Amino acid sequence: MALSITTIAISAVVGLILYKGIIYPAFISPLAKIPNAHWSVPISPAWMLWRRFSMQNNRTIQAAHERLGPLVRLGPEEISINCVDEGIKTVYTGGFEKHEWYPRVFGSLGTVSMFTMVGTKPHSVRKRMLSNIYSKSTLQTSPHLRLVSNAVVFDRLLPIIHESVESNKPLDVHDLDMGLTMDFVSCYLFGLNNGTNHLQDHEYRKQWLHMYLCRKPFEFYHQETPKLQGWLSCVGLRVIPSYCDDANEVLDAWALDLCGKAADCLDSTDPAVEPIVYKQLKQSLDKQSMKDTGSKQDHKQQQIDIACEMYDQLTAGFETSAVGLTYLFWELSKNPEWQEKLREELTTLDPPIKFPKSADLPPAKSIDNLPVLEAIVTETLRLHAPIPGIQPRVTPSPSCSLAGCDNIPVGTRVNAQAYSLHRNPDVFPDPESWQPSRWLKEENSLAELEERRRWFWAFGSGGRMCVGSNLALQESKLVAAAVYTNFRTTIVNDEGIEAIDAYTVHPKAEKLILQFHAV
Repeated sequence: MALSITTIAISAVVGLILYKGIIYPAFISPLAKIPNAHWSVPISPAWMLWRRFSMQNNRTIQAAHERLGPLVRLGPEEISINCVDEGIKTVYTGGFEKHEWYPRVFGSLGTVSMFTMVGTKPHSVRKRMLSNIYSKSTLQTSPHLRLVSNAVVFDRLLPIIHESVESNKPLDVHDLDMGLTMDFVSCYLFGLNNGTNHLQDHEYRKQWLHMYLCRKPFEFYHQETPKLQGWLSCVGLRVIPSYCDDANEVLDAWALDLCGKAADCLDSTDPAVEPIVYKQLKQSLDKQSMKDTGSKQDHKQQQIDIACEMYDQLTAGFETSAVGLTYLFWELSKNPEWQEKLREELTTLDPPIKFPKSADLPPAKSIDNLPVLEAIVTETLRLHAPIPGIQPRVTPSPSCSLAGCDNIPVGTRVNAQAYSLHRNPDVFPDPESWQPSRWLKEENSLAELEERRRWFWAFGSGGRMCVGSNLALQESKLVAAAVYTNFRTTIVNDEGIEAIDAYTVHPKAEKLILQFHAV
């Protein structure tokens, strides 16, 4: 009798495990109606985890969508969408909460930034503090950014390129872009006198980039297997090397130091000194704290919160813009006819951006309104999106409908990725080819252009789209205009220019060697 009860109990447990682990997720769950990227995904995340560990996430998901349509299942509780209506419009404009995936890897200094905040409400509060300082109208008329633009372009970038022309030595433009964009963003955040000078300090740039990039290969563990490091540490093992911890400490201290310099200049109104973005955030935090508690926030904690926010905006802004510029230079170097079209358009600027400097920069708005330049930048960001990877969200309660599938359970991880949205052949014919003409009004109908804009996702969409998109575009257009007004580029070595498969990409070889020629 006792044996039969034990047998029944064991059978019941086994049956429950089979039901919960296999039968329900594979055949009964509302997610069972969604096509599987792999036969195993209803019962295990292992297949997709391996693809991500092997740095094949973006292409794997793209292949699944090509085979199976706009909605695919990637794991027991994970799906991917690749459509606008009932897709990214519902998830990202609809305010689905962010997944814990973000703060696992992008947090710093023990706290979270606007980008890594999971909840929509705290994100909205922080975004209201900063959205004006990053608006297009503010950036285009900002005396601070104009000063930064003149200094970085005329005093740092163009002299380096001119020297390479004079000496007939090629340049690694990817390395150069990393310094250029760091200087551009940091000087806007903290003030020209307080920002970095990575362009001219090549050795320090190399050291800093080594620290920053050495952690990248281990982001997978934070994002997808966050408990693994803790488990292994119990037996004295680790998958993330200790030098990553050391690099994090150095970079955190670096961010705090930049903020400290900015704090010393808060009273200044000199555009070369005033830390305009830092100041905006600090004043907003003070105001919010007084409103919520009647007193200012603890100084030490506020410095940490500000440093985390500034560090996130700085690193995200420099890395993505550098990648975008690298691929813009590469595509233009492969397509000299587009260089000529661009140069012809740039001659209409008043004043032209001539080196050596003979006049001030033209108004930022006039650069922004150049259609050929706009088309080149947009097409580069479509084909070579610096962040082509997944943007995980969590489905709301009680359920939702996506891409024709109803009753998707609460808490399901749902992703979309620019890599796939930008490769829809019905919207972007011959999607793997670089064709700026697909964005020109004279060569496309208004309906075609509008549909392409709906699918363009280099900066995301909705309330949580990239707050720095206007800065990135203004910076990229200015640099492209300055370079191609004065120089032509040809390829010396583009081996390894193919992008890695990751959330944020860069060339596999982390270089692009170009020869510059005076016009």
